[in-house]
Amino acid sequence: MLKEKLEKVIELVDNTLSNPDIELEYHNVESGESATPYILLKYAVNGSSSHIHEQKITLKEDYLQKTPEDIANLVTFHIEQFIAQIDSVEYGAQ
Repeated sequence: MLKEKLEKVIELVDNTLSNPDIELEYHNVESGESATPYILLKYAVNGSSSHIHEQKITLKEDYLQKTPEDIANLVTFHIEQFIAQIDSVEYGAQ
């Protein structure tokens, strides 16, 4: 059930984000009986492969209780905030 929910989240997030400077890697880390899924966000500033910022978005248990649409919205919001923060640092406050 969790796997199907996360597959739906992946589909929704991928459909929402269309920025070629963003790469998302989806991971499901197994440790004992529990799984801690996370998304590794890679943001290439100005498309530069030598200037990449990374952020790990852990999908905690309270996230996983939500619908796939709600999880996708939370993840997308987190990604947008991360990109805005990096752009602010790179280009100065707008």
